[in-house]
Amino acid sequence: MLYWKINNMINKLHIYRFELFFFSLISILFGSLFFSKAIFASTILPILFLINIIAGLLFFIKKRRQSWITFGLFLIVFFVLGYRFVARVENTSLNYLRFTAYFCFYVLTTIEIIRQVWNAERVNKSVIYGLMSGYIALGLLSFFTYFCVELIIPGSFSGISNNGVMVEKVDALLYYSYISLMTIGYGDITPVNIFAQKASIFFAMIGQFYLVIITAVVIEKYIRHSNK
Repeated sequence: MLYWKINNMINKLHIYRFELFFFSLISILFGSLFFSKAIFASTILPILFLINIIAGLLFFIKKRRQSWITFGLFLIVFFVLGYRFVARVENTSLNYLRFTAYFCFYVLTTIEIIRQVWNAERVNKSVIYGLMSGYIALGLLSFFTYFCVELIIPGSFSGISNNGVMVEKVDALLYYSYISLMTIGYGDITPVNIFAQKASIFFAMIGQFYLVIITAVVIEKYIRHSNK
């Protein structure tokens, strides 16, 4: 009886998967406006990422393999954050593991969102949320790439603090990831080594491909169905 209730609840949540994922992403991006930087980055942001992974699981409920992979990534992040909370220390190796798990999650999720939006028969409100979610998830994917580059080669980006405070690097690189994805380029943060530069070029190109191709497909479907 309990199994059927849980299964029924998951199926209902699956209908709103794009909306739930979108609003959890928005919380990650703009939650710092309502809390102090230190508290948000150290406590609230990790919790929001866990919620975002849980929301991402809804994309894979019909795919057993991807569901288990995503759940495994959730467990990795959960236990790493739990260790950090108990030990109250930053462990570089565990940070590598955590950010690698985040990276893998957003690769899987972004691809699945694009696939579901691409294959949608009709363009409705949910698909629009999916379209926006895919773009925001792409920005987070670029953020974790830049952050890993900075962790491995400190000083890969000029214009960000190199005093060792992770909170400041998180804010700066999260900002840079979306500025470069949208090809705005204010010039206040710039990549200074070949790895950072190539990553920036790659995600700027992917961002433009997304806007040109995926958005165009959604608009074409909307116009076609509206005409019918």
